[in-house]
Amino acid sequence: MAEVTYYGADWCSDCRRSKALLNAEGVEFEIKDVEQSAELAAEAEAIAGRKNIPVIKFADGEFLVEPSDADLKAALAKRGLVG
Repeated sequence: MAEVTYYGADWCSDCRRSKALLNAEGVEFEIKDVEQSAELAAEAEAIAGRKNIPVIKFADGEFLVEPSDADLKAALAKRGLVG
């Protein structure tokens, strides 16, 4: 299982920003495009408890919904995924 799972969609500006940060930091992550599948959209909603995206889930079970870059970086650093 991936350390980081990203639920998002290409049309979503917050999703693009978070995805760009993950890529810039060299973090490996599994992409689950909620536009491609109603099941993936339902999965993201079940994790977050709401329909907002992106949802970024970590292997330890914690997750972020629409995180700021600072919050996402802090969560990655906490797990030793970025320097």
